Amino acid sequence: MDVGELLNYQPDRGAKRLRDDDDDDGDDPRSKKVGRDLARRLERDDGEDPSSDRKRILEKLMDDDEDADDQEGEPVDESSVKKMILTFEKRSYKNQELRIKFPDTPGRFMETELDLNDIIQEIHVIATMPDLYHLLVELNAVHSLLGLLSHENTDIAIAVVDLLQELTDIDTLHESEEGAEVLIDSLLEGQVVALLVQNMERLDEQVKEEADGVYNTLAIIENMAEFRPGLCTEAAQQGLMQWLLKRIRAKIPFDANKLYCSEILAILLQNNDSTRELLGELDGIDVLLQQLSVFKRHNPATAEEQEMMENLFDALCSCLMLAANRDRFLRGEGLQLMNLMLREKKMSRTSALKVLDHGMIGPEGSDDCHKFVDILGLRTIFPLFMKTPKKMRKAGTVDKEHEEHVCSIIASCLRNLKAQQRTRLLSKFTENDCEKVDRLMELHFKYLEAVQLADKRIEGEKHDMVKRGEILDDVMEDEFYLRRLDAGLFVLQLLCYIMVEISNSGISQLQQRVHQILNLRGGSVKVVRHIMREYAENIGDGKSEEFKESEQKRIMDLLENF
Repeated sequence: MDVGELLNYQPDRGAKRLRDDDDDDGDDPRSKKVGRDLARRLERDDGEDPSSDRKRILEKLMDDDEDADDQEGEPVDESSVKKMILTFEKRSYKNQELRIKFPDTPGRFMETELDLNDIIQEIHVIATMPDLYHLLVELNAVHSLLGLLSHENTDIAIAVVDLLQELTDIDTLHESEEGAEVLIDSLLEGQVVALLVQNMERLDEQVKEEADGVYNTLAIIENMAEFRPGLCTEAAQQGLMQWLLKRIRAKIPFDANKLYCSEILAILLQNNDSTRELLGELDGIDVLLQQLSVFKRHNPATAEEQEMMENLFDALCSCLMLAANRDRFLRGEGLQLMNLMLREKKMSRTSALKVLDHGMIGPEGSDDCHKFVDILGLRTIFPLFMKTPKKMRKAGTVDKEHEEHVCSIIASCLRNLKAQQRTRLLSKFTENDCEKVDRLMELHFKYLEAVQLADKRIEGEKHDMVKRGEILDDVMEDEFYLRRLDAGLFVLQLLCYIMVEISNSGISQLQQRVHQILNLRGGSVKVVRHIMREYAENIGDGKSEEFKESEQKRIMDLLENF
């Protein structure tokens, strides 16, 4: 075994969660120092007599083993942590010094590299004491660790990634909020995300250890984003968004890292217009559509691949909350892809419905609504309105979710369509003796009953609270409102909106059919008006005050003629 083999040796490293190809048995690989593994390999080598370099390294590694065994029983406190950090700084400096002095002679700095790796493994113990994280910052260890992310030996960089992943474990961070804040502040000040991305770019995922390094890097980012959601914008701008898109579109077999990338991407885009805009500027909408097009005619092969597909759909839905991305979605023929998915009846159908809902809702969805009619989308959506497919139920989609998306798409079309396209939509309701109006009223009474039942229970609870002298605060009011939504309040509001819109269409046949069924089933125009007023009060959340007022006025005008 020569010096090159020693330098290329890479130990197993643990990950935040088990990857698909990980074994469940065995000791935690982090507990085995690289030095010990190297020593065992040297002992097993059946070649010629070892050189003087090999002898010296072997002796040193065995000495380190003995020293480590002696220290296992030592208590870990502030003093020992300071000593550990000081040792780390010395070894890091020594390794750097020898690498600069003997860049072409690995044998001269190899021992220091092993020493450095060993002390990095020892620092893992600090992850069990987050209240001592401040020492890492005060003694400048965080800065030094970040510097090692660009170390010439990727083994060292991966060892640091492994350490940072454990230090930022979300459960550990919550054990000491103060220590966690200090650590995260220091990492962000040191541009940790930019350094992590630069390190990932040089890693070869064909090598298992380096693939694990990428996985653990993503775990660090997930941990920090969960602890401090506000850093998502900064992280995306430091090259992470670009790297994620590049990794997702890479033409390599599906693996755990691709799944994790899709998850991180979805996290970055949640409730964040800055990251949504950045993704759009990086042609990310096209990347998402290209990746999702695979599932147009084929179901995901595994549960993990299905999870990735859902993550990409969620990311696309988030992006469509930004108006500029709807134009990109339209130009990228996203509507055509989603429409085809609805027709193909594969697992992607449910999520495609959700994407269409996000793309067509509100005044920003006007162009998408018109294009949807042009590509014969009405022929696709109305069969789904008439009956919830059984396959969707088997896929775990509840009727309410399916019916909400379908009704929302139809309501958006009624809100946005003009001229010929609007006429085509309304004519659908007159087909086959107004069967779609019959279905509309059937759904109306179904959800009206569910919401009224929920309201009755809530009123009973409120009455009991008053009797007990309890105060009904905003938190309880919000909880009660969420329960009404869960019962189907929003779907009921959409159904009433569609009912009012088609009654004001000028087609007397539709208005007569709506009122006829209301009377036959003991319904009430007053109830519909009450539901629509509540809907109008809550409309336009997140929009401008001007839009909110104009939309409320439009709905109230429709009610006047209902």
